[in-house]
Amino acid sequence: MPNAYADIAFTRLVREEQQRLGSAETYARVLSPERNDGAELGPRETAFLKDRDGVYQATVSETGWPYVQFRGGARGFLKVIDKQTVGYADYRGNRQYISLGNLRHDDRVSIIAVDYARRERLKLWGHVRITEDPKILDLLNGVDGPLAERGVIVRIAAFDWNCPKHIPLRLTEDERDGEIARLTARISDLEEELAWKAGVLRDRIA
Repeated sequence: MPNAYADIAFTRLVREEQQRLGSAETYARVLSPERNDGAELGPRETAFLKDRDGVYQATVSETGWPYVQFRGGARGFLKVIDKQTVGYADYRGNRQYISLGNLRHDDRVSIIAVDYARRERLKLWGHVRITEDPKILDLLNGVDGPLAERGVIVRIAAFDWNCPKHIPLRLTEDERDGEIARLTARISDLEEELAWKAGVLRDRIA
């Protein structure tokens, strides 16, 4: 578990609850001042984020209420710009602009990216910058599909891989079709092998 994550998530009250419920000692090592990790994406995080077609994003309003929204697009819609920066194209939706308004109040954001097929989950914390710069929008826009109204650039402050417990197994249509194709090919191979063995057995009996 990275130190940058613990520095943000393990507040005083959180640590008090860990102490009360018996997990404080387990997590104490990640709070060591000698550690300074967990704010730069590595190859594993980069590959994972580039392969997503949707994430869950949380913001907080000026009245203190949290708001969670699903942000999605074609696979790869979330761009990894560098080791501490990701971004995505913000397309027109129902025009409520709740996340946009919340981010004017507080630029902090939390993002959860999930791979249900492999039961993997990555959490990100960061600060958002909204841009309408055409050059950046060209970078964030997909090859096909609508044009972005704006770009959302997230400067990562921390990340952490979440425990895989309780993540349900789900497949996208592409993942389902790929698995069906794999199993169909395997069945075909087994049928051929079985037919060959049956032929060998008949020859021996004859």
